[in-house]
Amino acid sequence: MRGLLARRMKFHLLGAFLVSMGSAALYKFGVAEPRKRAYAEFYRKYNPMKDFEAMKAAGVLECAPPK
Repeated sequence: MRGLLARRMKFHLLGAFLVSMGSAALYKFGVAEPRKRAYAEFYRKYNPMKDFEAMKAAGVLECAPPK
């Protein structure tokens, strides 16, 4: 039984490190990168003046009443 804790600790530390790196990589490539691409695509096509005119026509903005 001598050294059991130290031996098991090495195994569990290595396992915890591998699991944490794997989950971080899965999050980065499964969530963060697709989200970045979606935002980039949205803002590439986004026209703020068109959006402003649509909100103005709907009466959402108090400072710019609809005509």
